[in-house]
Amino acid sequence: MGSALEWNAMYSVKVESMDAQHKRLFEIIRELHTAMRSGHGKEVAGEVLGRLIDYTVYHFAAEEKLMEKNGYRLLEAHRVEHRALAEKVVAFKKNSDAGSTGITLDLMTFLQHWLTNHILTVDQKYGEFLNSKSVR
Repeated sequence: MGSALEWNAMYSVKVESMDAQHKRLFEIIRELHTAMRSGHGKEVAGEVLGRLIDYTVYHFAAEEKLMEKNGYRLLEAHRVEHRALAEKVVAFKKNSDAGSTGITLDLMTFLQHWLTNHILTVDQKYGEFLNSKSVR
């Protein structure tokens, strides 16, 4: 799982601000993974998941604002995907705060898959669109 949590050029949407934010999401998820592998997942789950939620909200708002400003026609579908992820991560955090779960392999697999799949499929489309409008 480690290498899949590393940023590389294939994830670039060629919009500098979005690439920087995506890199930060990778860092936070990698932090969760490192804690889990070292046996400290439950100890740091709430705090790190809280930061992940906060940063995700920030990132999604910035991404959606950029798409809206440039008239991206798939914005609503993109918003639906964003809401689904946010709801799932909030549910994981609630379970973690209640003490019912720590950082589990299911959570890590979900986050890794969602982030990489979302960037490689959905985000690449807006990247191409924004690049065509000279947004870099």
